[in-house]
Amino acid sequence: MKPVVVLIGRPNVGKSTLFNRLTRSRSALVADAPGLTRDRQYGDGRIGDRPYFVVDTGGVVTGLATAKDREDVTSGVATQVRTALTEADTVILIVDALEGIHPVDRVLAADLRRLGKPVWLAVNKTEGRDPATVTGEFYALGFGEPAAISAAHGEGVEELIRRVLEKLPVEEEIEPDQSVPRIAVIGKPNVGKSTLVNALLGEQRVVVCDEPGTTRDSIHVPVERAGRRYVLIDTAGVRRRARIDDLLEKFSVLKTLQAIDQANVAILVIDAQVGVAEQDASLAGYALEAGRALVVAVNKWDAVESSDRDWAKRELERKLPFLDFARMHFISARDGTGVGGLFRSVDEAHASAQRAMATPKLNRVLQAAVTATPPPLVRGRRARPKYAHQGGKNPPRIVIHGNQVASLSKSYRRYLANTFRKAFHLIGTPVLIECRQEENPYQGKKTASGRAGRRTKRRRP
Repeated sequence: MKPVVVLIGRPNVGKSTLFNRLTRSRSALVADAPGLTRDRQYGDGRIGDRPYFVVDTGGVVTGLATAKDREDVTSGVATQVRTALTEADTVILIVDALEGIHPVDRVLAADLRRLGKPVWLAVNKTEGRDPATVTGEFYALGFGEPAAISAAHGEGVEELIRRVLEKLPVEEEIEPDQSVPRIAVIGKPNVGKSTLVNALLGEQRVVVCDEPGTTRDSIHVPVERAGRRYVLIDTAGVRRRARIDDLLEKFSVLKTLQAIDQANVAILVIDAQVGVAEQDASLAGYALEAGRALVVAVNKWDAVESSDRDWAKRELERKLPFLDFARMHFISARDGTGVGGLFRSVDEAHASAQRAMATPKLNRVLQAAVTATPPPLVRGRRARPKYAHQGGKNPPRIVIHGNQVASLSKSYRRYLANTFRKAFHLIGTPVLIECRQEENPYQGKKTASGRAGRRTKRRRP
């Protein structure tokens, strides 16, 4: 399980800059819970062989405890920060080297000490200054040796995150049985995920079991359908709980991201009455970046007027064009209408993600694609893809070798991915195109003809 690193601090100390540095500007998700004025932002990163989640929080202008009972912007930010801290494995408190210790820094430090979790102190904006001198006064916050960093320039950031992760235990990864599809049901709050999970299970009272090696309430529910086994990964509050009042407790973005990482196939649930929202597209984008196969379930379809259904389908296609490879089902989880077809699409997507592709056919498809639509010129030169082979499964990864292939545009790579997907009948899974450019053996060397030409030129009178 990836460790969770939460960033906390006053406004304008560089939390978002450090977040972008740690995630390398990877697209993130926002928990846009209604009524909250500041959001938590989630992303993931990797240093060496250690992956991690990182959570950016809003700037705190008072202590977390002092803002608890207020009904203003301050309270909204503090609520978000407190929620993020409950998810944290470790915390980085960020302070501003240019301003020195601020009274709010002291209050936050006191609040974090009561938290009982590892806390690291990062002194930001130290570029061009002596680290020992600039961090000296921050020892008073009581978190040991401060780390001098510059989030904007990347100075000291890698050393900081290495130190943070070294103190966290490395959990043993249990390799799941790839023959059993692991299905994560994902989506916004109130789109019908819990109802759909119960419909997939065929019962209203859910019996759950914790799979060994999973933590932080990642619940795995085994189910058998038509003689085949599946595992549903719960992100929808399937556990038997009488009542949950806090919307943030109903919907944890972090648990959704963790479920996506553990799954083979994700079922994205969309509310047909609301249509595609920004968070739907963000969740789908994250699942694709993680290489997960996808099935789209448009729920509450029975509530859409017959005259509006064609328009609703066109809107779905317009707002989710990057999911054109995924099966789309129009269902009613409450009535069970159309739910059975989801398993067929899950099987299809899972099989496509595990598909082995023969190298000779890959090369024939590549050459036909390049002949039909040659790569565009880049600075007067044209890439020359020569051969391809499969570099991995789940999702299928196709490695293309050749001259100048590193310059292939995203649109041309999408064209190649779609061509391979069609040729191998891959449904519901992304296809990753990796380009490996061949080195020029003569680059940086003087040719014999060039030296001979220069000697000949010198002999001329």
